[in-house]
Amino acid sequence: MVSLLLTLKRLISGIWRAFKLKNFQALFILVMIMLLSGTIFYVREEGLSVIDAMYFCVTTLSTVGHPNFEPRTIMGKVFTMVYIVVGTGLFLGMIGYIAYALIKQPEGEKNKK
Repeated sequence: MVSLLLTLKRLISGIWRAFKLKNFQALFILVMIMLLSGTIFYVREEGLSVIDAMYFCVTTLSTVGHPNFEPRTIMGKVFTMVYIVVGTGLFLGMIGYIAYALIKQPEGEKNKK
């Protein structure tokens, strides 16, 4: 349990540091727009509930995938193909900035050594 809490603290710290980077802020906003647009699309086009649509969008962008759902309509399949290609790149870019913020040593700690 302690290990989980320490890891969570480090992740939140990395996200906090990443938010100071303008590129991360732009990627974060773009990912949020992707999640919102995907959720709205799947609710309207595929008839999913808001929670199910959001869950599908998050699992798709994080490359985990959803084992029980696949789009039924042609428009849903085309949208999903574009959504995966564009959204996965944005999501992985955002994760890359979080990793960079976790690895990068803060300026205050550099001066102490």
